[in-house]
Amino acid sequence: MEQGEKEEILKKAKIWFKASIAENHIKNTKKLVSASKFDINPFLAVYLANFLTGNTEPESIAKALLYPRVLGTSITTSFGTNIQKFTNEVLSSFGSTTSGIDIEFIDQISKNKIYCQLKSGPNTINKDDVETIAGHFKKVISLGRTNNLRITHDDMVVGIIYGDTASLNGHYKRIVSEYDYPIYIGKDFWHRLTGDESFYFDLINVIGEVAVEADFSEELEGVIKELSEAPEIKALAKKI
Repeated sequence: MEQGEKEEILKKAKIWFKASIAENHIKNTKKLVSASKFDINPFLAVYLANFLTGNTEPESIAKALLYPRVLGTSITTSFGTNIQKFTNEVLSSFGSTTSGIDIEFIDQISKNKIYCQLKSGPNTINKDDVETIAGHFKKVISLGRTNNLRITHDDMVVGIIYGDTASLNGHYKRIVSEYDYPIYIGKDFWHRLTGDESFYFDLINVIGEVAVEADFSEELEGVIKELSEAPEIKALAKKI
C-alpha cells in the first residue's frame, strides 16, 4: 500500500471518530441531567458514591451514576454500533460486494486475497454470531467453487479493529478452533491491511488527537451539578 493511501485512512479515521463517536458522546452526555435517565439502585448508588468520594452528598451520588455511563457503557456501545459506518467511510476503498463480507483486500504479509468480516473489539460477538459468520464464509467458499475461484478457509477472515489474541472471548476462539477460520486482531489486522507494522499505533495516535480536541471536563461538571439537583438524588442523600 502506498504512503498516500495509508495517510488517507488515518485522515478518514479521525473524521469518522470525531463525527460518529466524539460528537455523539458529548450530545448524549448532555442529556444525562435527569435522574430518569438512570436505573438507580439505591443501595449501590449510595455505596458507590461513598466508595468514590468518601461521602454521600448529592454530587457524589451524581458522579457515581454518571461516570460509569459516560466513561464506559455509553462510549463503548457507540463505538460498536458504528462499525458499519467505519467500514463505509474509512475503509470504503476495500468495500466488498460479496454478501456477508465487509471488506476485501490483499494480505500484505501472505499476499493472499482476503475476504473479511469486520468487528470492533474482542468481546463483540455472541454464540449465535459464530454460526452466522461461519455460514457466510461457507457460502462464499461454495460460490468461489461455482465460479472457478480458489477460495480457502485461510482466505476467509474475521478482522477486529482493536485488541489482541489474549483478549478474545470464547466465541471468537470457537471460530478458530471449531471452524478453522483465521482472526486478525488489532496490530496484526492493520499490519496485514496496510503493510505497515506500526499503523495500528499511528491510528491510535490520530484518535488521540480527537481526544485532545474533545475536552468536555468543564461541561461535565455542569452535568454533574444539574443531576445532583434532581429530587431523587437529593432524597437518597438525605436518608444517610
